[in-house]
Amino acid sequence: MSSDLQWYLIRNYNSYLVKKVPEGPIFSREPGNLRNLHSYKYSGLANKKAIDISDSGNGIKITTKKTKSSPQAVRGSLTSTTIRNRSGGRRALGAAAQLTKRGYRGDLRAAALGRTSALVEAQKEKKNPPQKKVRGKYRAGAADSSA
Repeated sequence: MSSDLQWYLIRNYNSYLVKKVPEGPIFSREPGNLRNLHSYKYSGLANKKAIDISDSGNGIKITTKKTKSSPQAVRGSLTSTTIRNRSGGRRALGAAAQLTKRGYRGDLRAAALGRTSALVEAQKEKKNPPQKKVRGKYRAGAADSSA
């Protein structure tokens, strides 16, 4: 079945659609959709070549579809790579850029890099904010010494 025919069949009715506002944008939660926008370009279901970048417990998981796989064998048609947290954000961004650069899906390069950088930023450990300094005339030691 061609990708265009698949898109025409699933574009109006599928379980991943998110319509919050009647006149607003339509989003999608489908796997392989890098921007979460409901469109043919970003669809992970309708395209033969799809990239899914998601968060795993120990890093960032990049999953791609094999181009010459059977439509019935869904699990066997996916290849995944996990980039560990300790490898760093630059390695994850490089892997996402290299995947799109090879001609797999060059039009999704910006979306893949954006999703990867957002996941790297979300996985960073939060720093404790510094303690707030007391401002003004009253200070704990200064009030006792002046009296």
